[in-house]
Amino acid sequence: MPIQLLPETPSQTAGPYVHIGLALAAAGNPPRPEEIWSEMARPDASGEHIMLLGNVYDGNGHLVRDAFLELWQANHEGDYDEAFNSEKAFNSFGRTATTFDAGEWVLNTVKPGVVKNAAGLPMAPHINVTLFARGINIHLQTRLYFSDESEANAVCPVLNLIEQPQRRETLIAQRCEVQGKAAYRFDIYLQGTGETVFFDF
Repeated sequence: MPIQLLPETPSQTAGPYVHIGLALAAAGNPPRPEEIWSEMARPDASGEHIMLLGNVYDGNGHLVRDAFLELWQANHEGDYDEAFNSEKAFNSFGRTATTFDAGEWVLNTVKPGVVKNAAGLPMAPHINVTLFARGINIHLQTRLYFSDESEANAVCPVLNLIEQPQRRETLIAQRCEVQGKAAYRFDIYLQGTGETVFFDF
């Protein structure tokens, strides 16, 4: 029987409905009982509690106020937990979105531990980030590393795949304080000068 070639399914940008379906708080809707949102770590979770925050900018330097982010990370010991449960102290998966007014996204978690790659080499502590936004047909993949992990960053096998050192800097979240709490700022630039490095996984 001959192989039948099917037409490609049309693509479409994320549009406003991603917030209505997946970022209920950002859209002003009440949360669901098992909502996957921006609190990846409850107060009783082990490890260093941190806040992540940032903005998303388009190629003209304007804020993208309706971006949607998904984050996937190991716990403080470098272990991933694949099963989401809102009752657990820590979940490896979280979501957040830029606000329609200030254009800033925020997420609370714990600082991840070291994870080894497929070859058994340790990678610097990092968080995997997936970005959805208007005008983007295929979501973008990047990583967030930490400015106070300079020694680990210098030998990370993934960071060192990026040949230009200045381009690596686009993946480094800068440590700061927000209301007296440890935080890291990670701004994402979709195009133009200082464009964030995106990965083709």
